[in-house]
Amino acid sequence: MTRPVETKGDARVNLLGLPRAKVEAFFSEMGEKPFRAKQVMQWIHQFGISDFDEMSNISKALREKLKTVAIIEAPEVVYQNISKDGTRKWVMKMPGGSSIETVLIPEGNRGTLCVSSQIGCALDCSFCSTGKQGFNRNLSAEEIVGQIWNAIASFDNIDRTKDRPVTNVVFMGMGEPLLNFDNVMDSVNLMMDDFAYSISKRRLTISTAGVVPAIDRMGQYTDASIAVSLHAPNDALRNELVPVNKKYPIDVLLKSVKSYLDQLSDKRKATIEYTLIAGVNDRKQHADELIEILKGLPCKINLIPFNPFPGSGYKKPSNTEVRTFQDWLNKAGCLVTVRTTRGDDIDAACGQLVGRVEDRTRRSERYIKLKQVSG
Repeated sequence: MTRPVETKGDARVNLLGLPRAKVEAFFSEMGEKPFRAKQVMQWIHQFGISDFDEMSNISKALREKLKTVAIIEAPEVVYQNISKDGTRKWVMKMPGGSSIETVLIPEGNRGTLCVSSQIGCALDCSFCSTGKQGFNRNLSAEEIVGQIWNAIASFDNIDRTKDRPVTNVVFMGMGEPLLNFDNVMDSVNLMMDDFAYSISKRRLTISTAGVVPAIDRMGQYTDASIAVSLHAPNDALRNELVPVNKKYPIDVLLKSVKSYLDQLSDKRKATIEYTLIAGVNDRKQHADELIEILKGLPCKINLIPFNPFPGSGYKKPSNTEVRTFQDWLNKAGCLVTVRTTRGDDIDAACGQLVGRVEDRTRRSERYIKLKQVSG
Protein backbone atom coordinates (compact mmCIF):
# COMPACT_ATOMS: atom_id res chain seq x y z
CA MET A 1 0.00 0.00 0.00
CA THR A 2 1.03 3.64 -0.28
CA ARG A 3 2.68 4.66 2.95
CA PRO A 4 0.86 7.45 4.77
CA VAL A 5 2.58 10.71 5.52
CA GLU A 6 5.07 10.21 8.32
CA THR A 7 5.83 12.68 11.08
CA LYS A 8 8.98 14.59 10.20
CA GLY A 9 11.96 13.29 12.16
CA ASP A 10 10.08 10.14 13.20
CA ALA A 11 9.77 7.04 11.02
CA ARG A 12 6.66 5.87 12.86
CA VAL A 13 3.29 6.30 11.15
CA ASN A 14 0.90 8.85 12.64
CA LEU A 15 -2.44 7.06 12.91
CA LEU A 16 -4.40 10.23 13.69
CA GLY A 17 -5.20 11.12 10.07
CA LEU A 18 -5.74 7.69 8.55
CA PRO A 19 -9.25 6.79 7.34
CA ARG A 20 -10.50 3.31 8.16
CA ALA A 21 -9.34 1.61 4.95
CA LYS A 22 -5.78 2.82 5.50
CA VAL A 23 -5.79 1.83 9.18
CA GLU A 24 -7.04 -1.64 8.25
CA ALA A 25 -4.33 -1.95 5.60
CA PHE A 26 -1.75 -0.84 8.16
CA PHE A 27 -2.85 -3.53 10.62
CA SER A 28 -3.02 -6.11 7.84
CA GLU A 29 0.65 -5.42 7.05
CA MET A 30 1.35 -6.15 10.70
CA GLY A 31 -0.46 -9.48 10.41
CA GLU A 32 -3.41 -8.29 12.52
CA LYS A 33 -7.14 -8.68 11.92
CA PRO A 34 -9.11 -5.69 10.52
CA PHE A 35 -11.23 -5.37 13.69
CA ARG A 36 -8.12 -4.17 15.53
CA ALA A 37 -8.19 -1.09 13.33
CA LYS A 38 -11.72 -0.27 14.46
CA GLN A 39 -10.76 -0.71 18.11
CA VAL A 40 -7.78 1.62 17.81
CA MET A 41 -9.80 4.18 15.85
CA GLN A 42 -12.37 4.30 18.65
CA TRP A 43 -9.67 4.80 21.27
CA ILE A 44 -8.13 7.64 19.27
CA HIS A 45 -11.16 9.53 18.03
CA GLN A 46 -14.00 8.65 20.40
CA PHE A 47 -12.04 8.51 23.65
CA GLY A 48 -9.23 10.92 22.82
CA ILE A 49 -6.48 8.46 23.77
CA SER A 50 -2.96 8.91 22.36
CA ASP A 51 -1.15 6.46 24.65
CA PHE A 52 -1.24 2.85 23.44
CA ASP A 53 -0.84 1.63 27.04
CA GLU A 54 -4.33 2.95 27.83
CA MET A 55 -5.99 0.84 25.12
CA SER A 56 -7.18 -1.85 27.51
CA ASN A 57 -8.84 -4.19 24.99
CA ILE A 58 -5.62 -4.47 22.96
CA SER A 59 -3.12 -7.18 23.96
CA LYS A 60 0.06 -6.04 25.65
CA ALA A 61 2.15 -7.58 22.88
CA LEU A 62 0.32 -5.59 20.21
CA ARG A 63 0.51 -2.39 22.28
CA GLU A 64 4.27 -2.80 22.55
CA LYS A 65 4.53 -3.45 18.82
CA LEU A 66 2.46 -0.39 18.02
CA LYS A 67 4.79 1.82 20.04
CA THR A 68 7.63 0.92 17.69
CA VAL A 69 5.79 1.55 14.41
CA ALA A 70 3.08 4.14 15.11
CA ILE A 71 2.28 7.32 16.99
CA ILE A 72 -0.86 9.34 17.68
CA GLU A 73 0.14 12.97 17.54
CA ALA A 74 -1.95 16.12 17.00
CA PRO A 75 -0.58 19.58 16.17
CA GLU A 76 0.72 21.59 19.11
CA VAL A 77 -1.74 24.18 20.46
CA VAL A 78 0.24 27.34 21.18
CA TYR A 79 -2.69 29.68 21.83
CA GLN A 80 -6.34 29.41 22.76
CA ASN A 81 -8.88 32.15 23.38
CA ILE A 82 -12.59 32.20 24.10
CA SER A 83 -14.76 35.04 22.84
CA LYS A 84 -17.40 36.75 24.93
CA ASP A 85 -19.98 34.95 22.74
CA GLY A 86 -18.46 31.52 23.46
CA THR A 87 -16.55 31.16 20.20
CA ARG A 88 -13.22 29.42 20.69
CA LYS A 89 -10.09 29.95 18.61
CA TRP A 90 -6.93 27.88 18.58
CA VAL A 91 -3.58 28.63 17.00
CA MET A 92 -1.72 25.40 16.21
CA LYS A 93 1.97 25.26 15.39
CA MET A 94 3.05 23.15 12.44
CA PRO A 95 6.42 21.59 11.61
CA GLY A 96 8.57 24.27 10.02
CA GLY A 97 7.38 27.06 12.30
CA SER A 98 4.19 28.22 10.57
CA SER A 99 0.83 28.10 12.34
CA ILE A 100 -2.82 27.71 11.43
CA GLU A 101 -6.05 28.77 13.11
CA THR A 102 -9.17 26.78 13.94
CA VAL A 103 -12.47 28.11 15.28
CA LEU A 104 -15.38 26.47 17.11
CA ILE A 105 -18.72 28.28 17.07
CA PRO A 106 -21.26 27.04 19.64
CA GLU A 107 -24.97 27.58 19.10
CA GLY A 108 -27.41 25.79 21.36
CA ASN A 109 -26.75 22.06 21.15
CA ARG A 110 -24.67 22.53 18.03
CA GLY A 111 -20.95 23.17 17.77
CA THR A 112 -19.57 24.06 14.35
CA LEU A 113 -15.83 23.62 13.87
CA CYS A 114 -14.21 25.68 11.13
CA VAL A 115 -11.07 23.82 10.06
CA SER A 116 -8.10 24.87 7.97
CA SER A 117 -6.76 22.82 5.07
CA GLN A 118 -3.63 24.78 4.12
CA ILE A 119 -1.02 26.96 5.80
CA GLY A 120 -2.06 30.26 4.29
CA CYS A 121 -3.92 30.06 1.02
CA ALA A 122 -2.81 29.43 -2.54
CA LEU A 123 -5.58 31.73 -3.81
CA ASP A 124 -5.63 35.48 -3.33
CA CYS A 125 -9.23 36.60 -2.83
CA SER A 126 -9.09 40.34 -2.38
CA PHE A 127 -11.42 40.54 0.64
CA CYS A 128 -9.82 37.75 2.72
CA SER A 129 -6.99 38.42 5.17
CA THR A 130 -5.87 34.79 5.05
CA GLY A 131 -4.90 35.10 1.39
CA LYS A 132 -2.79 38.16 2.12
CA GLN A 133 -0.49 36.02 4.27
CA GLY A 134 0.59 34.08 1.20
CA PHE A 135 0.98 30.31 1.03
CA ASN A 136 3.32 27.78 2.61
CA ARG A 137 2.00 24.25 2.06
CA ASN A 138 -0.93 21.86 2.26
CA LEU A 139 -1.82 20.37 5.62
CA SER A 140 -1.47 16.61 6.00
CA ALA A 141 -4.54 14.55 6.91
CA GLU A 142 -3.36 14.19 10.52
CA GLU A 143 -2.90 17.96 10.75
CA ILE A 144 -6.46 18.48 9.54
CA VAL A 145 -8.02 15.79 11.73
CA GLY A 146 -5.83 16.98 14.60
CA GLN A 147 -7.88 20.17 14.68
CA ILE A 148 -11.08 18.35 15.65
CA TRP A 149 -9.09 16.12 18.03
CA ASN A 150 -7.61 19.17 19.78
CA ALA A 151 -10.94 21.01 19.86
CA ILE A 152 -12.70 18.17 21.66
CA ALA A 153 -9.74 17.62 23.99
CA SER A 154 -9.95 21.26 25.14
CA PHE A 155 -13.26 20.64 26.90
CA ASP A 156 -12.81 19.59 30.50
CA ASN A 157 -14.91 16.91 32.17
CA ILE A 158 -16.98 15.93 29.15
CA ASP A 159 -18.49 12.49 28.75
CA ARG A 160 -17.40 11.63 25.22
CA THR A 161 -20.10 8.96 24.95
CA LYS A 162 -22.82 11.58 25.50
CA ASP A 163 -21.47 15.08 25.02
CA ARG A 164 -20.56 16.25 21.52
CA PRO A 165 -18.91 19.67 21.53
CA VAL A 166 -18.35 19.30 17.76
CA THR A 167 -21.46 18.32 15.78
CA ASN A 168 -20.71 20.11 12.50
CA VAL A 169 -17.51 20.63 10.52
CA VAL A 170 -16.97 23.22 7.80
CA PHE A 171 -13.85 23.47 5.67
CA MET A 172 -13.96 27.24 5.74
CA GLY A 173 -10.76 28.02 7.64
CA MET A 174 -7.39 28.85 6.12
CA GLY A 175 -6.81 27.55 2.61
CA GLU A 176 -8.68 26.20 -0.41
CA PRO A 177 -9.69 22.62 0.49
CA LEU A 178 -9.93 21.33 -3.07
CA LEU A 179 -6.33 22.31 -3.80
CA ASN A 180 -5.40 19.79 -1.08
CA PHE A 181 -7.74 17.16 -2.47
CA ASP A 182 -6.32 13.83 -1.27
CA ASN A 183 -5.67 14.89 2.31
CA VAL A 184 -9.03 16.62 2.58
CA MET A 185 -10.88 13.57 1.24
CA ASP A 186 -9.07 11.31 3.76
CA SER A 187 -9.96 13.74 6.55
CA VAL A 188 -13.60 14.01 5.49
CA ASN A 189 -14.02 10.24 5.30
CA LEU A 190 -12.48 9.85 8.74
CA MET A 191 -14.62 12.56 10.31
CA MET A 192 -17.77 10.92 8.92
CA ASP A 193 -16.76 7.40 10.03
CA ASP A 194 -18.91 5.76 12.73
CA PHE A 195 -15.73 4.54 14.44
CA ALA A 196 -14.40 8.10 14.60
CA TYR A 197 -16.52 11.28 14.85
CA SER A 198 -19.75 10.22 13.10
CA ILE A 199 -20.27 13.64 11.52
CA SER A 200 -23.32 13.48 9.24
CA LYS A 201 -22.89 14.11 5.51
CA ARG A 202 -25.34 16.98 5.92
CA ARG A 203 -23.27 18.44 8.75
CA LEU A 204 -19.90 18.32 7.03
CA THR A 205 -19.39 20.99 4.40
CA ILE A 206 -16.52 21.48 2.00
CA SER A 207 -16.26 25.08 0.86
CA THR A 208 -14.51 25.94 -2.39
CA ALA A 209 -13.77 29.11 -4.29
CA GLY A 210 -14.38 27.14 -7.49
CA VAL A 211 -11.72 24.58 -8.37
CA VAL A 212 -13.90 22.92 -10.99
CA PRO A 213 -11.81 19.82 -11.86
CA ALA A 214 -11.75 18.88 -8.15
CA ILE A 215 -15.50 19.42 -7.80
CA ASP A 216 -15.96 17.08 -10.76
CA ARG A 217 -13.95 14.41 -8.88
CA MET A 218 -15.63 14.81 -5.50
CA GLY A 219 -18.50 12.44 -6.16
CA GLN A 220 -16.05 9.54 -6.49
CA TYR A 221 -14.78 10.09 -2.93
CA THR A 222 -17.46 11.66 -0.76
CA ASP A 223 -21.08 12.71 -0.40
CA ALA A 224 -20.35 15.61 1.95
CA SER A 225 -22.20 18.88 1.52
CA ILE A 226 -20.73 21.61 -0.65
CA ALA A 227 -20.48 25.38 -0.31
CA VAL A 228 -19.35 27.80 -3.00
CA SER A 229 -17.52 31.01 -2.20
CA LEU A 230 -19.22 33.02 -4.92
CA HIS A 231 -19.21 36.63 -3.65
CA ALA A 232 -20.08 38.18 -7.02
CA PRO A 233 -22.90 37.67 -9.54
CA ASN A 234 -20.93 38.33 -12.73
CA ASP A 235 -17.54 37.33 -14.09
CA ALA A 236 -16.13 40.84 -14.36
CA LEU A 237 -16.57 41.54 -10.66
CA ARG A 238 -15.72 38.01 -9.53
CA ASN A 239 -12.46 38.16 -11.48
CA GLU A 240 -11.47 41.01 -9.17
CA LEU A 241 -12.70 39.48 -5.92
CA VAL A 242 -11.95 35.79 -6.55
CA PRO A 243 -9.14 35.52 -9.14
CA VAL A 244 -9.61 31.77 -9.72
CA ASN A 245 -12.75 32.82 -11.60
CA LYS A 246 -10.53 33.81 -14.53
CA LYS A 247 -9.79 30.11 -14.99
CA TYR A 248 -13.20 28.70 -14.01
CA PRO A 249 -15.93 31.30 -14.69
CA ILE A 250 -19.27 31.33 -12.93
CA ASP A 251 -21.27 29.40 -15.53
CA VAL A 252 -18.74 26.55 -15.61
CA LEU A 253 -18.53 26.53 -11.80
CA LEU A 254 -22.27 26.37 -11.16
CA LYS A 255 -22.74 23.62 -13.74
CA SER A 256 -20.09 21.57 -11.94
CA VAL A 257 -21.79 22.14 -8.57
CA LYS A 258 -25.16 21.14 -10.04
CA SER A 259 -23.60 17.95 -11.40
CA TYR A 260 -22.21 17.09 -7.96
CA LEU A 261 -25.59 17.64 -6.30
CA ASP A 262 -27.26 15.43 -8.91
CA GLN A 263 -24.97 12.54 -7.90
CA LEU A 264 -26.05 12.64 -4.25
CA SER A 265 -28.60 10.11 -3.06
CA ASP A 266 -30.69 12.72 -1.27
CA LYS A 267 -32.02 16.11 -2.24
CA ARG A 268 -29.33 18.45 -1.02
CA LYS A 269 -28.79 22.17 -1.54
CA ALA A 270 -25.46 23.86 -2.13
CA THR A 271 -24.62 26.78 0.12
CA ILE A 272 -23.78 29.93 -1.81
CA GLU A 273 -21.49 32.12 0.29
CA TYR A 274 -21.74 35.78 -0.57
CA THR A 275 -19.63 38.28 1.34
CA LEU A 276 -21.37 41.66 1.22
CA ILE A 277 -18.89 44.50 0.71
CA ALA A 278 -20.21 48.04 0.95
CA GLY A 279 -20.53 49.68 -2.46
CA VAL A 280 -18.89 46.75 -4.24
CA ASN A 281 -21.39 43.91 -4.58
CA ASP A 282 -24.39 44.96 -2.49
CA ARG A 283 -26.48 46.99 -4.94
CA LYS A 284 -29.87 46.11 -6.43
CA GLN A 285 -28.30 45.21 -9.78
CA HIS A 286 -26.08 42.69 -8.01
CA ALA A 287 -29.06 41.10 -6.28
CA ASP A 288 -30.92 40.85 -9.60
CA GLU A 289 -27.91 39.26 -11.31
CA LEU A 290 -27.47 36.81 -8.42
CA ILE A 291 -31.11 35.75 -8.64
CA GLU A 292 -30.73 35.13 -12.36
CA ILE A 293 -27.54 33.04 -12.29
CA LEU A 294 -28.81 30.82 -9.46
CA LYS A 295 -32.01 29.80 -11.25
CA GLY A 296 -32.14 26.03 -11.53
CA LEU A 297 -29.50 25.40 -8.87
CA PRO A 298 -30.81 23.90 -5.59
CA CYS A 299 -29.20 26.25 -3.12
CA LYS A 300 -29.44 28.47 -0.10
CA ILE A 301 -27.65 31.80 0.06
CA ASN A 302 -25.57 32.72 3.09
CA LEU A 303 -24.88 36.46 3.22
CA ILE A 304 -21.70 37.34 5.12
CA PRO A 305 -21.15 40.97 6.10
CA PHE A 306 -17.53 41.80 5.32
CA ASN A 307 -15.19 41.71 8.31
CA PRO A 308 -12.67 44.57 7.94
CA PHE A 309 -8.94 44.04 8.32
CA PRO A 310 -6.08 46.56 7.99
CA GLY A 311 -5.29 47.59 4.45
CA SER A 312 -8.17 45.77 2.77
CA GLY A 313 -9.62 48.93 1.26
CA TYR A 314 -13.15 47.55 1.75
CA LYS A 315 -15.89 48.54 4.17
CA LYS A 316 -18.57 46.60 6.00
CA PRO A 317 -22.15 47.35 4.87
CA SER A 318 -24.60 48.72 7.40
CA ASN A 319 -27.21 46.46 8.96
CA THR A 320 -29.85 48.24 6.88
CA GLU A 321 -27.94 47.55 3.65
CA VAL A 322 -27.59 43.87 4.59
CA ARG A 323 -31.32 43.55 5.36
CA THR A 324 -32.22 45.34 2.13
CA PHE A 325 -30.10 42.96 0.05
CA GLN A 326 -31.65 40.01 1.87
CA ASP A 327 -35.14 41.35 1.19
CA TRP A 328 -34.45 41.66 -2.53
CA LEU A 329 -33.44 37.99 -2.64
CA ASN A 330 -36.29 36.82 -0.43
CA LYS A 331 -38.88 38.52 -2.61
CA ALA A 332 -37.57 36.51 -5.56
CA GLY A 333 -38.14 33.29 -3.65
CA CYS A 334 -34.52 32.66 -2.63
CA LEU A 335 -33.71 30.92 0.65
CA VAL A 336 -31.43 33.39 2.42
CA THR A 337 -29.68 33.56 5.77
CA VAL A 338 -27.32 36.17 7.18
CA ARG A 339 -24.27 34.86 8.96
CA THR A 340 -24.03 36.35 12.42
CA THR A 341 -20.56 37.70 13.08
CA ARG A 342 -19.09 35.57 15.86
CA GLY A 343 -15.75 35.80 17.60
CA ASP A 344 -14.65 39.06 15.99
CA ASP A 345 -13.32 40.27 19.37
CA ILE A 346 -10.67 37.52 19.15
CA ASP A 347 -10.18 37.80 15.35
CA ALA A 348 -12.04 34.53 14.79
CA ALA A 349 -14.68 35.79 12.39
CA CYS A 350 -15.02 34.80 8.75
CA GLY A 351 -12.10 36.07 6.66
CA GLN A 352 -10.01 37.02 9.71
CA LEU A 353 -7.98 33.83 10.15
CA VAL A 354 -4.34 34.50 9.41
CA GLY A 355 -2.16 32.28 11.60
CA ARG A 356 1.56 32.77 10.99
CA VAL A 357 2.66 31.77 7.52
CA GLU A 358 6.21 31.30 6.28
CA ASP A 359 5.17 32.61 2.87
CA ARG A 360 6.71 30.89 -0.14
CA THR A 361 4.87 33.10 -2.62
CA ARG A 362 6.18 36.52 -1.46
CA ARG A 363 2.57 37.68 -1.65
CA SER A 364 2.62 38.81 1.98
CA GLU A 365 5.74 40.89 1.27
CA ARG A 366 4.01 42.66 -1.61
CA TYR A 367 0.89 43.21 0.50
CA ILE A 368 2.92 44.80 3.32
CA LYS A 369 4.53 47.19 0.83
CA LEU A 370 1.10 48.05 -0.58
CA LYS A 371 -0.24 48.83 2.91
CA GLN A 372 2.77 51.06 3.60
CA VAL A 373 2.17 53.03 0.40
CA SER A 374 -1.61 53.33 0.93
CA GLY A 375 -1.23 54.07 4.66
